[in-house]
Amino acid sequence: MSILTVAALAVGFVLLVAGGELLVRGASRLAGTLGISPLVVGLTVVAFATSTPELAVSVDAALSGYPGLAVGNVVGSNIANILLILGLTALIAPLVAKSRIVRVDIPIMVGFSIVLLLVALDGVISLLDGLLLLAGMVAYVVATVVISRRNGADPTDTAEVGSADEGAGAGADTGGEHPVDEGAGVGVGTGGEHSADVGSSHSVLKSSALVALGVLMLVVGARLLVTAASDLAAAWGMSDLVIGLTVVAIGTSLPELATSLVAAYRGERDLAVGNIVGSNMFNIGAVLGITSLITPIEVAAGAIRFDLPIMVAVALALLPIAFTGMAITRWEGLLFSGFYAAYILYVVLQASDHDALEPFSTAMLWFVIPFTALWLIVLATYELGVLRGRRQARRHLVPDQ
Repeated sequence: MSILTVAALAVGFVLLVAGGELLVRGASRLAGTLGISPLVVGLTVVAFATSTPELAVSVDAALSGYPGLAVGNVVGSNIANILLILGLTALIAPLVAKSRIVRVDIPIMVGFSIVLLLVALDGVISLLDGLLLLAGMVAYVVATVVISRRNGADPTDTAEVGSADEGAGAGADTGGEHPVDEGAGVGVGTGGEHSADVGSSHSVLKSSALVALGVLMLVVGARLLVTAASDLAAAWGMSDLVIGLTVVAIGTSLPELATSLVAAYRGERDLAVGNIVGSNMFNIGAVLGITSLITPIEVAAGAIRFDLPIMVAVALALLPIAFTGMAITRWEGLLFSGFYAAYILYVVLQASDHDALEPFSTAMLWFVIPFTALWLIVLATYELGVLRGRRQARRHLVPDQ
């Protein structure tokens, strides 16, 4: 492993993070200027922007002849998004899970994960499989837009995703609730519709320039990262799947991490959950869908036996945790972070064929995972009882009113 490989890895990470930030900032400002609803921005624009590094890396890896890296990147990123990013973010502050996210978006994310596992069972994600995944993603986005327009400016939906501009770091610049007016501030001050249009046009141009620069940085960063990751795989004797599941997956998840941490720090905790859920759906539907349209993606047998089922299990685990109290608490964040550390340790032990792999696997399989599953079932059952009791209490109060 040469110094150039390490430098390429470091520069690739920096470009991915910086490019993702510029893309999020530009896309959010552009959406605000064009008058797109905050709900659509939070669940689509921000989520897609933070998933762009995964798209760039997966496409480049597939074209470069490393399909394991393409699959490992997406699967590893989805696992890291839930266990690592939501875990660390919940340690800062408990994360609010709005009812729409629990009722609609998380179940759809689970559905995407299950479909990916099913289409990968034959060992390849074909052109037809890619069309299916991409069509599902397009249907989700269209349905979100249609429902958003039908409901209008519903306060619940608005609160649900928070201010997309603030979540992406643009709120501080645009002033939050009225990005269009702020973007055209010169025109308002000089008093003419023509001046306002000019200010709006300038805002669109600036936002578009940020988007273009962000995409360029992401493409260059992805190329450097894939090259360096391939060299690391050869130097350490690891497969490209393992490198994709660990180093590259964490690196391409850094935009989601930054967005979620900032959202939690600013008090927009529901945006942190929405960003992760939306990003995971885009990773499967758009990233693997588009990549498989370019070239069929071979899926390693190890990923089918272990990593893809783990991704589905992690997605399923998020549902009862978000359901209990409609929040992800600090102790649940600590649980998620601990499981991610255990997952990474397992991947490394398996890749190196270490003697500690067998006792570690036995402990996880027969003690830790069953105990955690039982605990989640107890929590969900208790929460169902609480909700049922509240509904019965409301029914008894209605005749008195």
